[in-house]
Amino acid sequence: MKLWGGRFTKETNKLVESFNESLSFDQRFYKQDIRGSIAHVKMLSKQNILTNEERDIIIGGLLSIKEDIDNGLLIFDDGSEDIHSFVEAHLIERIGDIGKKLHTGRSRNDQVALDMKLYVRDEIDELMELLYELLCEVLNIMEKNKSTYMPGFTHLQKAQPTTLAHHFGAYFEMFVRDYDRLVSTRKRMNTSPLGAGAFAGTTYELDREYVAALLDFDMATRNSMDSVSDRDYLLELLSNLSILAMHLSRLSEEIIIWNTDEYRFVEMDDTYSTGSSIMPQKKNPDIAELIRGKSGRVYGSLISLLTTMKGLPLAYNKDMQEDKEMSFDAIDTLKSLIKLMSGMLSTMKFNHEKMAGSARGGFTNATDAADYLVKKNVAFRDAHEIVGRLVLYGIENKKSLDDFTLEEFKNISEYFEEDIYDAISLKTCVEKRNTKGAPGLNAINEEIKESKKILKLLNKNRKQENK
Repeated sequence: MKLWGGRFTKETNKLVESFNESLSFDQRFYKQDIRGSIAHVKMLSKQNILTNEERDIIIGGLLSIKEDIDNGLLIFDDGSEDIHSFVEAHLIERIGDIGKKLHTGRSRNDQVALDMKLYVRDEIDELMELLYELLCEVLNIMEKNKSTYMPGFTHLQKAQPTTLAHHFGAYFEMFVRDYDRLVSTRKRMNTSPLGAGAFAGTTYELDREYVAALLDFDMATRNSMDSVSDRDYLLELLSNLSILAMHLSRLSEEIIIWNTDEYRFVEMDDTYSTGSSIMPQKKNPDIAELIRGKSGRVYGSLISLLTTMKGLPLAYNKDMQEDKEMSFDAIDTLKSLIKLMSGMLSTMKFNHEKMAGSARGGFTNATDAADYLVKKNVAFRDAHEIVGRLVLYGIENKKSLDDFTLEEFKNISEYFEEDIYDAISLKTCVEKRNTKGAPGLNAINEEIKESKKILKLLNKNRKQENK
């Protein structure tokens, strides 16, 4: 069924029909389309545009369609142009001419804008649920590894010793920001476009705020032209998802590096690894690699939609139909990536000894040796130069600072005493760093405490949203 055609005298070219249709992908928001139609019909009845009897018959027909789709009894294979015409055609088939009154005071332009917002809002809620679970998993790793020493890196070179808890605390912060961005986007997009018509409203006395309340929107949109042409919320969401994908990719990159034989910081669980078709010894971190790789796919959706929207005049243009497939793909991709990352982290084993051993090498305690000299009243620039000479000596003699004899220390500077060994031990190097956000035990305990508060607040908000 077409929702148009009265002024046409020829059948649409079959290639055009195939090119123009969207049912193959917009069928996924049939629930939102039916929910929006039910709210619209209730409003039409309230405004005496439909009778109560007509309202009840139409709602009954719509609910029967939803039930049959849910149960697989009604299949999207009737050649309809889109989900809107599909639902309306089957409604008329079931209840007769009364079904033709469903579209009173409504355009497909405001209808599709509503459906997409309802769908995206539901998907944002699911993404936040998955992110919450990932945050819980990251916090669990932090709590278990407050004294798991490892090297910290800059430029992918060993820099200073830290802890695994401190390292994962950085990802906790990233994912909390990702969560906050989703909350912000959801809040900003929560306005109802229904009643905007094609772009200029309607002559019917519609109650748009009533419909907005029925559909749990904060308010109706303020400008009918913007209502049908706005895709900012999708651009925001795709931007948010691109940043989230980037964070997941960074963590995947580190897991891939840590999983190499050269590092051996982690061991991937068999359930999140694959083998080689030719090399029987291989255990590959394919899932982490795919998470890393699929970030580019999400970026592509953002760039595609930005490109689609950049030259469009007001108000609605058919180009906007392209928003769906790329948005659906990005959302589906991120849901999978978050689930996989949570599962991968929950089954991963950390090699504590290997991590601590790596932290002892690479002169990660060099800064602490310089700080030791500063506390002996040596100017920092002089201390920096002295420790630089220590490192050079260590490189030439293949020794770490921990392995120097006291005589070797004193040959470079007389300020070194027996207490240098305690000053440059991994425990001291980490535990004395207790400024806010640092890896010291006091600081990391405080960070974990704050992180728990954040999760508690997120959980409270989640429960309120789900009421």
